[in-house]
Amino acid sequence: MLLVLAPYIGAAAGIATSVVWTFTSLFFAAAGKRIGATAVNSYRIGVAIVLLAITHLAITGQWIPDALPKQVSLLALSGVIGLTLGDQALFTAFVDIGPRRSMLLMTTSPIFAAYFGWVALGETLPPVAWIGIALVIAGVAWVILERPRRASENSPRHLYRGVLLALIGSACQAGGLLLSKQGMGHGWAQSDQYLTPQAATLIRMFFAGVGILPVIALHGCRRRVSRPSRVRTRRGGIRRAGFLFATAGAFTGPYLGVWMSLVASDRAPLGVAQTLCSLTPIFILPFSVAINKEHISIRAVAGAFIAVGGAAMLFLVR
Repeated sequence: MLLVLAPYIGAAAGIATSVVWTFTSLFFAAAGKRIGATAVNSYRIGVAIVLLAITHLAITGQWIPDALPKQVSLLALSGVIGLTLGDQALFTAFVDIGPRRSMLLMTTSPIFAAYFGWVALGETLPPVAWIGIALVIAGVAWVILERPRRASENSPRHLYRGVLLALIGSACQAGGLLLSKQGMGHGWAQSDQYLTPQAATLIRMFFAGVGILPVIALHGCRRRVSRPSRVRTRRGGIRRAGFLFATAGAFTGPYLGVWMSLVASDRAPLGVAQTLCSLTPIFILPFSVAINKEHISIRAVAGAFIAVGGAAMLFLVR
């Protein structure tokens, strides 16, 4: 039975990643509005490191994975790019333009992966793949250019900044996944030297935590300079709720989600894994209606399907 299911483990892990990241985006959007994007980003990394270390100890009996120096270097770079810089930009976009639009923009990550593959590996794409790229761009643009129902919703300043930050997060996610797959050993190491996705996720997350320290320090300095007399202005209940949302998001996102995304990239081609990890915009639409009371037009639904369908066409081409 396991041999029959083995070829589908990577695809199943990619879909599972999209599902848990749907909940992650909602949790982190709620947390960011209460405690701020920087606090969410730093807190969730700390929680994830603890959970991943305990899991690794339970599986292997060791706190620290046994990895080659090159694996550590690649995974460290992946953690800083994908989880520190990329997620900091994405969480700020959650606050600016909301989880639905942010995750729709994240469907452009397969485009960045295609570009990185062309630059770094000399990969060329057939015409049908470029059609997929055009569909992704068209679907995303169709959704984000839709006018809000209320004039006060998403001011141009926040909209443009949120779009830019979400695109930065998308590029960092694609680059981080590529470095993660290389960090596990694909493309250069012997098969018996490969790291498991769980061990690789722990190393990634540890260095993401190191990378977030300067961001925390800079954010603390800016708060002291800009608001020296407002040290304890937020209500304790709001902050507690924010950290509860952040804890839930840390479990579904950097713990389960990042782990599952590395399982997907380990057991499936990188393009297929990235595509299946980009299905969150489809799963998030009903939650946007039920929880955030957003108006989801036919145009938004069609744009989501076009964007994700284009990404699937792009990376399911041989």
